[in-house]
Amino acid sequence: MNRRNFLQNTSWAMAATIAGTGWLEAAIKKGDIKIGYSAITWGGKDEQAMADLAGLGFKGIQLRANTFGPYRNKPSELKDALVKNNLTLCMFSSGNVEIDPAKLESTVDTHVAHASFVKALGGNAMQLTNSLRPKDRAPSVEELKKLAQVMNEVGKQTADLGVQAVYHNHMNQLGETPEEVDAIVQAMDPRYIKLLLDIAHYKQGGGEPHEAIIKYKDILHSLHLKDTKPAETKSGYKFVELGQGRVDVPAVFKALDKVKFKGWAVVELDGVPDPEKSPLICAETNKKYITEVLKYPL
Repeated sequence: MNRRNFLQNTSWAMAATIAGTGWLEAAIKKGDIKIGYSAITWGGKDEQAMADLAGLGFKGIQLRANTFGPYRNKPSELKDALVKNNLTLCMFSSGNVEIDPAKLESTVDTHVAHASFVKALGGNAMQLTNSLRPKDRAPSVEELKKLAQVMNEVGKQTADLGVQAVYHNHMNQLGETPEEVDAIVQAMDPRYIKLLLDIAHYKQGGGEPHEAIIKYKDILHSLHLKDTKPAETKSGYKFVELGQGRVDVPAVFKALDKVKFKGWAVVELDGVPDPEKSPLICAETNKKYITEVLKYPL
C-alpha cells in the first residue's frame, strides 16, 4: 500500500468512527435514496461513462445537453445505450436560464425542447443553472426573484411533458451564497420547480448542506454529491471525491434520513481533481466511500 492509499484509507476509517455510521444502517431504509452518477467527469465521452458506471454497479446516470445535438433526431439510439448498460437517466443537465427579458422566449423554448428529449430517453427530471453572477457586485434581490420567475415558466411548460424542472445552486452564478439560494427558493413555485441541492457548491458558498436539507425538505427533489477543499487555484478551491474535503457527508445522509428523503442523490465531480487520476478512478473512490464508509448500497 502506497502512502496515498494509506492516508486515504485512514481518513475513511476515521470518518466512519467519528460519524458513527451504525446509525446509517439502522436508520435509512436501503433504496430510499437512489445513488446515481454524472457523466460530466468524462468530458463528453458519454459511451465510456456509461460503460464504466455500469461496470461499477451504478444504476442511474446524469447526462448533459451536449448529447442533445447529436441525438435529438435519434434519441432511441441513446436510449438503447442506456438500456444496454442497465442505466436510468436520473437527471439531465439542461443548461442556463437567462433573466434578460429579451431572451425569455428562446430560453423557455430551449429547455422545453430538452424536456421532450429527456422524455424520449425515459427520464423525468432536468436541472437548470444560470448565467454568471455580476463581476463587481452581489446580485440584487430583484435579479434572484427574476431567475425564479423564469424557472417557474420553464417548469410549468416542462411539467406538461411529464418532466420535473429543478434548480441547481452553483458557485459563480446567481444563488452562490445561502442567502441568495434562499431568495431564489422562496420565489420558486413548488408546483413547477423544485430544488436540486449541490452539497459541495452550497458548502463552498458558505452554507451547511445538512441544514439546507432540513430547511428545504418540502421542495427538495434531488442532490449532487461531491466534496470541496481549499486549493491553489484561481478560485481558491477545487471539487474532490466524497470524503476528501470539508463537506460533512455523513451529516448530509443523516439529514436525508430525518426528512425521509426518497429520490436521487447523484455523484457529480465536475472534472478529475488530480492529473494522475481518471474518471474511472474517481468513480471507484466515490463508490468505495458510499458503500464502505456510509455503508449504503448502490
